[in-house]
Formats: sequence, structure tokens, C-alpha cells
Amino acid sequence: MLSDQELLRYSRQILLPQIDVDGQLRLKAARVLIVGLGGLGSPVALYLAAAGVGELHLADFDSVDLTNLQRQIIHDNLSLGRSKVESAMARLTAMNPEVRLVPHTRALDEDALAAAVGAVDLVLDCTDNFATREAVNVACVAAGKPLVSGAAIRLEGQLSVFDPRREDSPCYHCLYGHGSEAELTCSEAGVVGPLVGLVGSLQALEALKLLAGFGEPLVGRLLLIDALGTRFRELRVKRDPGCEVCGARHA
Repeated sequence: MLSDQELLRYSRQILLPQIDVDGQLRLKAARVLIVGLGGLGSPVALYLAAAGVGELHLADFDSVDLTNLQRQIIHDNLSLGRSKVESAMARLTAMNPEVRLVPHTRALDEDALAAAVGAVDLVLDCTDNFATREAVNVACVAAGKPLVSGAAIRLEGQLSVFDPRREDSPCYHCLYGHGSEAELTCSEAGVVGPLVGLVGSLQALEALKLLAGFGEPLVGRLLLIDALGTRFRELRVKRDPGCEVCGARHA
């Protein structure tokens, strides 16, 4: 049940008929893994904790650097040199002490990643490199866990939801294949801070929709964001029956 404090804290979203008390209870019971606590993971973690998601598993093996502070809003000057997971936990605990936090401060190898994904209900990919994204996707497909994936670089962003519980849902590999070795990171190509905040906020919204059971998740759709012209475009994405990651699962 929800305590009086929780009813008051979450009252504004409980007022929404799409969420109500039942949806809030589903959020309280939910366990979520956030992979990456940088520009995307910062708003994701803050909004999910603020919304009352019961248990957040935080994964990042990096430490806070001065160059992060332009966009990674969960960290501050006092966090410089500190583990991003520890920095995020301090901020989240101060904001909402009722949320349970599970740290992962070391790089997750295949077995550890599989265990981490298997321990939660939903995964958010907030990383900035293809190898990690592909590994997270493989683990989510194997465990049958929905994946909310976001990306942002320069002045462009992307967002989609991959849900292996649905027969019609593609996976990350269906869309991107093996990627490109020429991919750049934000440290190489740059990125504007509000863009990652926008993409991360949308990731958090998609996660809440999936967990509380309302709205239409972005499954089978890829949202493209052009920050320079403030334009949004949506592409339909179909599952690849021959996909080497999810194809056998739906065979």
C-alpha cells in the first residue's frame, strides 16, 4: 500500500486517470536498471526516482569529470573525481529516500550483465557506445525484458523502445545491425546539454508508461530529433525475421 507520505508526494501524477493509485503501486513495485549515468542517465534517474519507481539499479564504472557537468545534471562540482554511481546515489537519496538504490560500479561482463538484466523489470540504455548498446540488447532479448534506448550527439537525438515480450517488436540489432566502427562519442563530436536532457526525459516517460501500463509505448517506432531546427520525425521500424539476436526467439 501507499503511505500518507507517498500519497502526498505523488499526488499530482496519481490525479491522472491513466496512472491513479493502481499505477503508482505498479511503479513502487518496479525494478529498473539504468545503464550509464551521464547526459541521458541523469534525467532518467532523477525523473524515475521522483516518480516513485521502487528500485533503481545504477550501472556506470566511470567517475565524474569537469567536462561532464555541462550536461550530466545529476552530478556537481562536489562530485568531481567521485564514482558516478556514488554521486548519483547521493543526489537521488537526498531527493527521494524512499527509493531503493542498487549500485553497479564495475564494468558488466556478459554474465554480470545478464544477471543485472534478469534482476529487473525494465532496462534503460543511456550509454554512448555501440558495443555496450549491443550487449545490453542481447541481454534484454535473452531475458525477455523491455529496453528503452536513447542516443544524442551533436544536435541530433534518437529514441525507441524494444520489447521482446511483443511478437511485433524489433530489437536494437534489427534496427542498427553491427553498427559502424566510425561512430563518434560526445567527447569527440560534442553535444548540446538540453538535447540529452530532452532525450533522457523522453526515455523516463517511456519507462513510466511501460511500468504503470498507460499510453502507447514507442515500440516499432524510431523518434528522430533535430535540435537545430526543433523538428521531430517518426519512422516505422519492423522486426527482422532473420535477426541474429531476436530472430530465433520468435521463430
